[in-house]
Amino acid sequence: MFLQLPNLLTDPEIARLQQLAGELNFQDGRLSNPANVTKDNLQADASDPRYAESSQMVSAAFGRSREFRDFAFPRRMAPPMLTRYEPGMKYGPHADVPHMTIGNTSLRSDLSATVFLSHPSTYEGGELVIHLGTHPVVMKGLPGQVVVYPSTTLHEVRPVTSGARLVAITFIESMIPDENHRGMVYELNEIAAMEGGNMRWENRARLETVRYNLTRMWTRS
Repeated sequence: MFLQLPNLLTDPEIARLQQLAGELNFQDGRLSNPANVTKDNLQADASDPRYAESSQMVSAAFGRSREFRDFAFPRRMAPPMLTRYEPGMKYGPHADVPHMTIGNTSLRSDLSATVFLSHPSTYEGGELVIHLGTHPVVMKGLPGQVVVYPSTTLHEVRPVTSGARLVAITFIESMIPDENHRGMVYELNEIAAMEGGNMRWENRARLETVRYNLTRMWTRS
């Protein structure tokens, strides 16, 4: 199950992130995944003082998004990182690593997120492709749009042929690690939000009991 939100970021935030991307230092993206020979991109240098501002801005946008919280049940999130693809760069088919080191702790990657920052008219290629069996889902979002998808999914970034693709990426550890369980609770919560007012109170209470107990049973500490 995917979540797509059109306006995770405000226009001023998009403009500031684009400005920061033109000022801060970028480094070889393979530094964070040297074993993947298909990875060819640039990522913001975390030691650059401007990195923190960009990361905190995107984190705050996720934090204020109720739609994201309701979908992801986030426990922790990796610091978002600006990533750039210039002509010829790509990231071949891969699934994201199950655990990553954040500071002195390990974060389990249950969900991955891509926040688009470049307008699609400014670059050719560079589509995010998520493979569902034999069906590729191709995405090239407008600035400020985010797509959140299971980290277990095979996905890739097609080669950029002109212009530059700028995105912010992050990874989320969910309180409900199993994506099927998480999807069922999300659907039940959405149904309750849309139809709960039309139910007899006794039936609504029974539905809430099921929702709460499934959430309790499937949540991991």
